[in-house]
Amino acid sequence: MSDVQDYNSSLSNEASRKFETFSYLPTMSADEIRTQIQYIVDKGWNPSVEHTEPENATGSFWYMWKLPMFGETDVDAILAELDACHKAHPNNHVRLLGLDNFAQCAGTSMIIYRAAAN
Repeated sequence: MSDVQDYNSSLSNEASRKFETFSYLPTMSADEIRTQIQYIVDKGWNPSVEHTEPENATGSFWYMWKLPMFGETDVDAILAELDACHKAHPNNHVRLLGLDNFAQCAGTSMIIYRAAAN
């Protein structure tokens, strides 16, 4: 197991914190984000936008941005809501969830906008 990389991360260093699955990968491009949103739509999951302050991001409670977008299939509309949330809360992390009606849980969750570290 010596080939496994250690991610130096700590609560005291906001810039080092990892959130959600994709935070361990290089930052996604706009096209890669669009592809992930299309995946949520293709699975029939309901998009939901949430945000929180960086110091509270490790908690399980994030603020809901409006209601989940039940039945929304327009990727551009979802991107517009993510952008509107980010503009309204520029100092917060903004994440997108894909809510699975059948399993009654989040099928996916990813940070789309990460607040700048202090």
